[in-house]
Amino acid sequence: MTANLPDKPSRRLSDRLPWPDRGAAAKLFPGVAVSILVAITAQFLSEHYGAPAMLMALLLGLALNFLAEDGARSRPGVEFSAKTILRLGVALLGARISTQMLADLGGPMIALVIAGIAATILFALLAARLFGRGWRLALLTGGAVAICGASAAMAIAAVLPKTEKSERNLAFTVLSVTLLSTVAMIAYPPLTAALGLRALETSVFLGGTIHDVAQVVGAGFSISPEVGETATLVKLIRVSMLAPVVLVFSLVIRAGGLAKEVPDGMHPPLLPGFVLGFLLLAVLNSVGVIPETVADLAGTLSRWALLIAIAAVGIRTSVSKMLDVGGTAIALIVIETIFLGLFILTGVRLIG
Repeated sequence: MTANLPDKPSRRLSDRLPWPDRGAAAKLFPGVAVSILVAITAQFLSEHYGAPAMLMALLLGLALNFLAEDGARSRPGVEFSAKTILRLGVALLGARISTQMLADLGGPMIALVIAGIAATILFALLAARLFGRGWRLALLTGGAVAICGASAAMAIAAVLPKTEKSERNLAFTVLSVTLLSTVAMIAYPPLTAALGLRALETSVFLGGTIHDVAQVVGAGFSISPEVGETATLVKLIRVSMLAPVVLVFSLVIRAGGLAKEVPDGMHPPLLPGFVLGFLLLAVLNSVGVIPETVADLAGTLSRWALLIAIAAVGIRTSVSKMLDVGGTAIALIVIETIFLGLFILTGVRLIG
């Protein structure tokens, strides 16, 4: 009689390590590849024709909506790009944030920028009620206008209770804030000159009101390197408020029982992992753990990840459904933008 010996452990590394499912990767590849190609095309158009890359990525994506229809091979990868790659991009933004930024600008101007964020979100909630729109759209558009445009819209959307209108509202918000940012990038520099604003006042106005980072850079450096650098700093302070605002939104939604309005399984997390990643990188950068070259690399990777994600958001969005959002939603986001501009302009004039 021979004893039953235990199976000999496999010596093959592939048998012992949890390699990713190749089948899943193969399913994701077509959609991810399409999203990347759209992002590269958008960046090419931006560099050669001056069009905002985020706007180009969204518009090109919208034209390819058929690639995200039911049964399309590229749909899983598009969904992955619009969610997972998006969250990676937002998390990497944290590597550009540090407490030194706050010290460089000064207390009164920092207080003005933060007050502008809070006031704009509260104004959005009030205006939404007057226009007969829901609180979800108010938080989405108000947060996007107040903080950092498309990036904020996608981060906030992750903690809002999901409905059948969630994707439509997100695409509408991304498109709107990108268009409004482009208009502001062109219109605000001559406006500040006409108003006779000094360099610091101009920087705070541009960085405190324009929605997207790229357009802030474009507007600021079109005036001078000094204005461009300070405006970018102000903008990054607004970006640093993304995680606290998302956390507050999540807590309020839970405390108010608002997440119960949607079916089970669609409730948002208290604080998404990518927001925690954003905070962790911001802390590490503040204490000097992250070298400047690594922070710059993280910023570049973040921009590309967000560009790919916005391309995917465009691909998965139906234009006809997005247009169903209505004229009141358009009026809402425009009036929020005007409110923020007037608030910051009044503040810089009072602070002097």
